[in-house]
Amino acid sequence: MHNHKINNHQINNQMRKPIVEMKDVTKIYEGKVMHRALKQLDFDVEEGEFVAIMGPSGSGKTTLLNLLMATDIPTYGKIVIGGVEPETLGQNEIALFRRRQIGFVFQEINLLQMLTVEENLVLPLTLDGLPVREMKSRVQDMAQKLNLEDILERRPDELSGGQAQRTAIGRALIHQPNIVLADEPTGNLDSKSAKDVLELLENINTHERTTIIMVTHDPIAASYCDRVLFIKDGEFFNEIYKDERRQTFFQRILNVLSLLGGNVHDFSSVRLP
Repeated sequence: MHNHKINNHQINNQMRKPIVEMKDVTKIYEGKVMHRALKQLDFDVEEGEFVAIMGPSGSGKTTLLNLLMATDIPTYGKIVIGGVEPETLGQNEIALFRRRQIGFVFQEINLLQMLTVEENLVLPLTLDGLPVREMKSRVQDMAQKLNLEDILERRPDELSGGQAQRTAIGRALIHQPNIVLADEPTGNLDSKSAKDVLELLENINTHERTTIIMVTHDPIAASYCDRVLFIKDGEFFNEIYKDERRQTFFQRILNVLSLLGGNVHDFSSVRLP
């Protein structure tokens, strides 16, 4: 039965094409002591996948995210994102590529405090000079999807953590990127808000087919994904695919985390809500 599921997954993968390809990627930071943050990492993400990246502190998760964000380039190896090799682009092209292709959601919710929810949402579109009618229509559409309609006139200091993170997700999605990169998006939220945000990301992934890559230390967050990639000391450690039941997938994630060791906290007492 288990093999049958894997075969189905492989068949699905053959029909999809990778939106992110990392071939033999090594990243070395030069300093007083040379630090090899990633070592010969091979990692593809299929179009429309929802992938979690997990590993102890210092395992290379942040470096991997920086490479995917095109804010850094590999020392060796090759990265292709949406058919483009970021290191071949000039500074202006990189900025444009990042703005058009990728949406970012961080643990620190960087909303502009002096702007309302609506103004924060529309900001990325004003940079591209979209017609006002198109901007209004996209804001209304996004507010409806993310349940922000009643708070569009509020400022960030009048929002709960969950509302602020939903606004930040809306801002990341409004320019319709192909890929969303999320760094601990539930890190500062209570469990109810975290669940809302994860269900929202799952929904966007399912219905819009937006590819999502999420760095997280939280096995509950990871259990919402299609696949979890585990890295340790900059190297591939393991990867697992979801089951029919989230509870069993969650348990398998915990099992790998216990093997991973390092600075991963003891998750054995965590229970799925």
